[in-house]
Amino acid sequence: MSDILSTDVAIIGAGPVGLFAVFEAGMLGLKAVVIDALDGIGGQCSALYPEKPIYDIPAHPAIDGQTLVDQLEAQAAPFAPYYLLEQQVIAVEPREGGRFRLKTSTGAKIDAGAVIIAAGCGAFGPNRPPLAGLEAYEATKGVQYMVRRREDFRDRKVVIAGGGDSAVDWALSLAEVAAGVALVHRRPKFRAAPESLRQLDDLAKSGRIEMVVPYQLDGLEGTDGQLTGVVVSTLDGQKKVLPADVLLPFYGLAMTLGPIAHWGLGLEDSRIAVEQRNCATNVPGIYAVGDIAVYPGKLKLILSGFAEAAAACHAAHAHIHPDKVVHFEYSTSKGVPGAA
Repeated sequence: MSDILSTDVAIIGAGPVGLFAVFEAGMLGLKAVVIDALDGIGGQCSALYPEKPIYDIPAHPAIDGQTLVDQLEAQAAPFAPYYLLEQQVIAVEPREGGRFRLKTSTGAKIDAGAVIIAAGCGAFGPNRPPLAGLEAYEATKGVQYMVRRREDFRDRKVVIAGGGDSAVDWALSLAEVAAGVALVHRRPKFRAAPESLRQLDDLAKSGRIEMVVPYQLDGLEGTDGQLTGVVVSTLDGQKKVLPADVLLPFYGLAMTLGPIAHWGLGLEDSRIAVEQRNCATNVPGIYAVGDIAVYPGKLKLILSGFAEAAAACHAAHAHIHPDKVVHFEYSTSKGVPGAA
């Protein structure tokens, strides 16, 4: 690779919406470079819920996160995107002719005709419980913040903490493979879908899930980072120890825009304000799509992000080639250029 990588479109974020933007750009004859801070493509779908079913993808009554990512990667593959992973875009500088120079945390430089930001909710990390000795148990996987493979928890004693969809959904799922599942929450009421709560109640009554309410995490027990128990307590100080091989605290994610916040873009509630018709930001040639983009009536759905990616790519083509008219054609008519 040369010192400066030149491309038509730089796509920041390799989640589902970023991957679909590669396809849409390719259908318009635009080459794409994709940059992501994670060590693989797929964004939160791959990092947080690869085996969790998604129910609102058209034509798929249910599809798990990793399968969706795999299919989007295959769909983009004919256009040979260049992936720059494990690095963060730290600067985007306007250049002559409406182009941009991007710099990443590893020193890579990209010259691009347009920029599409598909960074989800920005940089994210788990909200970690304030427990003594937590780091030692994190290092040995005694404390984890996501489930990549259910099989990793087969025949293990699992304690899950949290009251939202992630905690309830994974309690239901891991009850099928774990030696035991205990669900800890500080109040009896959970914030999850009614059907999930019905299933949770059934499994609790059958003894397959232990409901530990109203309790909260209080401490960890073990030797040399090997977890053996999770200490929980009530608000009035009553304590007990839950036998555990692994603790899964699902207290949500800490989100931050990171360097994006300093690029001169119009922001609204830590998201990027765009025009709904083409997802253009206040900086000509920079577009934002997916969860990071906001406009009146915005729906934070993957399918909304797909439509936004298509609109942004058409706008990016007009920015890069202002004198070149694109005659819209359906994919059923034009096929996939360059694909076998």
